[in-house]
Amino acid sequence: MERFRQLSAFQIITASFAAAIAAGTVLLLLPFASHGGAGFMDALFTAVSAVCVTGLVTVDTGTYWTFFGQLVILLLIQIGGMGVVTLAMMLAVFSGRHISLMQRNTLQEAVAAPQLGGLVQILRIILRGTLGFEILGACLMAPVFIADFGFVRGVWFAVFHSVSAFCNAGFDLMGIVEPGSSLVHYAGNPVINFTVMGLIIAGGLGFITWADLLANGRRLSRCRLQTKMILASTVVLITGPALLFYFFDLTGLSGGERVMASLFQSVTARTAGFNSVDLTTLTEAGRMVLIILMLIGGGPGSTAGGIKTTTFYTLLAAAAATFCLRRDVECFGRRLAPESIRLALTVFLMYLVLLMAGSLFISYRDGLAFLDCLFEGTSAIGTVGLTIGVTAQADSASRCVLMALMFFGRVGGLTLLYAAHQDSRPFAGRLPEEKVAVG
Repeated sequence: MERFRQLSAFQIITASFAAAIAAGTVLLLLPFASHGGAGFMDALFTAVSAVCVTGLVTVDTGTYWTFFGQLVILLLIQIGGMGVVTLAMMLAVFSGRHISLMQRNTLQEAVAAPQLGGLVQILRIILRGTLGFEILGACLMAPVFIADFGFVRGVWFAVFHSVSAFCNAGFDLMGIVEPGSSLVHYAGNPVINFTVMGLIIAGGLGFITWADLLANGRRLSRCRLQTKMILASTVVLITGPALLFYFFDLTGLSGGERVMASLFQSVTARTAGFNSVDLTTLTEAGRMVLIILMLIGGGPGSTAGGIKTTTFYTLLAAAAATFCLRRDVECFGRRLAPESIRLALTVFLMYLVLLMAGSLFISYRDGLAFLDCLFEGTSAIGTVGLTIGVTAQADSASRCVLMALMFFGRVGGLTLLYAAHQDSRPFAGRLPEEKVAVG
């Protein structure tokens, strides 16, 4: 117990995700969790993918796992989406227990809250928002699924896909229709399309963004800079790629279905993992657009992965300041702190290096095209779940690399970095400054 108290917030967050994965693996290995018994690698990979809300799978979720196995996966998705620490703090708060300063600090890091104050209120917003969105999504989709699969299975499908969409997980049960089809059979259904897209966006904005909007009466001018950056990035990253898909990649679809499919691929790539079209039919340029979207991801403190929209916006703002010969990096009438710019660059380079290394390893190891491996690697590190078949073809070593990328992407690069340097002390001195030629 004393050793546990000495752990930093970052180490607790990392350990909590690892513990959830271990527990999920054990449950999925139970004889009644799958039809015919699951292998260790399949159970482990599924548990990692569920807790990391990714959606990459080695076996079909709808046909390989029993109802119990699917229920375990759904619980792991919910735990991974909301965060193990967040759920533990919720139980403590609503049971009337006192929350210590260390626990509050851990929760602050887990949900990316700007300050320690008001964390209990944020917990209430997270709980009510999560349940509200998931119940609403299930109610909207239930009539469609009930009509197709009967009442009991239809309700289960509605609940499962609603939770999976809000948590940006991308797990689906459509294997009973056609393995690996995801939501392709509902490409022309506006109820399924717009409900899933709404849930993905809601989960990807982040709980702190919703709390800020609610606190300011949804008046954007009063919101924090971070909220404005997230909302502006989200609008641009949805509309821009959707137009590209509409005019260049999905020209074979009819008018209404083409609009929905274009919007759906643009939304789901950040970082949900559902797809309503066959991704192998996309051009290489279209796949590259998806790779960029998967790498960027959603908002900090959300159910989404990626480098985060704030990191993306900060890097663009820094480049714009350089182009315009401005000394400070500015946006929305505010000056960004140098520390934020440095962290954004660090996160981007960490993701880029690990992504390239992992993709190269899989490409060499399994003899697959590098662009396909890059797509799958980005899907893993961005905790997206979109696939073009590389995971199914990869051997055990390559799947271990994908699991490592998923874990890194969900826990977060900076969290792992700080967890590894708990006992380190920053160097207090400063060396002489000297300029070097750049560019």
